[in-house]
Amino acid sequence: MKHHDPHAGLHSEQGALAGEHPGRAANPVVKVRDLAWLEFEKPDLERAELFALAFGFVTASRTESELQLRGSDSGAPCVVIRQGPRSRLVGSAFQAADRKDVLRLAEVTGRTVTTPPESLGGVGVDLVDPSGARVRVVADTHQLPAQPAQQPLSWNIGHELTRVNATQRPPRAPAKVQRLGHVVLQSTRYVETLDWYLQHLGLIVSDFLYYPGQRERGPVMSFIRCDLGSTPTDHHTLAMVLGPSNRYVHSAYQVADLDAMAAGGEFLREHGYQRSWGIGRHTQGSQIFDYWRDPDGFLVEHFSDGDMFDNTLEPGWAPMTASGLAQWGPPATRDFLGMTPGRESLQELRAIGRALRDDDTEFDLHRLIGLLKVPAS
Repeated sequence: MKHHDPHAGLHSEQGALAGEHPGRAANPVVKVRDLAWLEFEKPDLERAELFALAFGFVTASRTESELQLRGSDSGAPCVVIRQGPRSRLVGSAFQAADRKDVLRLAEVTGRTVTTPPESLGGVGVDLVDPSGARVRVVADTHQLPAQPAQQPLSWNIGHELTRVNATQRPPRAPAKVQRLGHVVLQSTRYVETLDWYLQHLGLIVSDFLYYPGQRERGPVMSFIRCDLGSTPTDHHTLAMVLGPSNRYVHSAYQVADLDAMAAGGEFLREHGYQRSWGIGRHTQGSQIFDYWRDPDGFLVEHFSDGDMFDNTLEPGWAPMTASGLAQWGPPATRDFLGMTPGRESLQELRAIGRALRDDDTEFDLHRLIGLLKVPAS
């Protein structure tokens, strides 16, 4: 019997067909340089900080009502968490090339230039994407100095010896977060929202996914990177997926290497935290990944060894399948796919009913049928 490779034909080298989405805007307003930070609200800052330290963050500042978390790289804090009645993503902040881009965005959108909190500094403009998510674009923010980073281990690869008369003993300790990598958002108005980010922030698509058998209806997920010209940048800084509700999916943070990730995962497991899925290597983006649930049920990812693209690569196209999410690793779990019975899956079921009754969304019955095929494909 001939063996079937479930990953055959899933990689980004497949290009667009005539008339498909180009994956970039012809004349964007500005081109942001990176994701600056994410802003959350959570009801219990002490519990949030305990998990964050176990996950590998460092506390940059802490007050009664606000917690700022950083990685070892220089720059702004990765995450800002403020006291709130429930756990939610408040918004994403992107780093503009300079102050002029903030002013230009404000002028084009009719918004007012604002001053972020003193602890963050700089200038910004607050926008709202078509899904209702808050997007802050900032410049000249305070830059925290770099801290000592976790060093990757030296490997003997094949017959190439880099370590002789020495052992490998990675410490079972938190994997030190280096930086914020990306955020993934779900939208009921996926194409409209995608086009908004490409036009206003100058982002470009690295890979599109479509539901099996529905390519002619267009993509339902995109992995989107910053356009830094000939300078390579992360395969995706933002990922967007069509769904029955507008919500946070997960955020990802870079660590040194596989050993840091695996030993850090053991530390998290021993301290009672829940692994959602991992360890494995993704297809789109190629990252080695490990997903965890924070105490409020939010999904966060450790990643390492991701793809870096310049602006010459055109988008790849592939079907969205559960087996295609990873090149190797355990099968995608029901928890990661949002199928575990519980509050989150119940909320999504209710959202499906609302979306099917709402003419102002892109999520219809045909899209629901496509989505239901993904876990088994």
